[in-house]
Amino acid sequence: MKQHHLRFTLLLLLIGICSNTHSQDSIPAHDSLNLNSVLVGEIRTINVWTPPGYAQSTDAYPVMYMPDGGIKEDFPHIANTMADLINNGSIPPMILVGIENTQRRRDLTGPTEVKKDKKIAPVVGGSEKFRAFISEELFPEINKRYRTTDAKGIIGESVAGLFIVETFFVNPDMFDYYIAMDPSLWWNDHELVRNAEDYLAKMQSSTKRLWFAGSSEKGISKRTKELSAILESEKPAHIIWKYSDEPGEQHSTIYRATKEKALVWMFSGKTD
Repeated sequence: MKQHHLRFTLLLLLIGICSNTHSQDSIPAHDSLNLNSVLVGEIRTINVWTPPGYAQSTDAYPVMYMPDGGIKEDFPHIANTMADLINNGSIPPMILVGIENTQRRRDLTGPTEVKKDKKIAPVVGGSEKFRAFISEELFPEINKRYRTTDAKGIIGESVAGLFIVETFFVNPDMFDYYIAMDPSLWWNDHELVRNAEDYLAKMQSSTKRLWFAGSSEKGISKRTKELSAILESEKPAHIIWKYSDEPGEQHSTIYRATKEKALVWMFSGKTD
């Protein structure tokens, strides 16, 4: 009964946490693009924020991508935070690209063999197609429209964090910087954590930076702590990583509570 209750709670979290946008979040100046995707078979809205001074410069910039990147999702508060951190010199200037959701739980989850996982939405398990959309359609479009460097990162929480950790394991060279708050690593009977050692052994990537955090939500923090322990034990030479245990935060608060320190650590050059 206890395990059933935990699974039900986790499913509620996955269903409910799809936007952390508050009514007081100011919407920053940005571009909105409609990208007709062949790979996911629909038109996707893409929101793009450029850093202060972009229009007056000829410089190229790194790009931070984010799922849950709609105007009514997490895009405004992440863009505003990045603007503050850039202005005070805490992080370098970069472009933010937000991918607005259509079917969030379809795009951000991998395949699952767990029946209860499959009940959260009409379609799940579309992460491979979504990843292909980003790499094969979105990357070229952003590089064509904006002055970009080769450096790319991705940030997100909950099921977006699940997608980020999955991408880190299965296609690590897609991004250079990975930030995942409260990733839903319980998905598919915590397959990513169960097989983390195998994924790490197969990784042949260049050096990557990974920052992830776990809240007080037991079903999530158990798995984030397990992943941290595996990384500590394996000590992969090509991964610079940091785990932030956040027992004082809830699943609904951890994104806003940790985004600044995650971004600052990611671009600080620190190794611990």
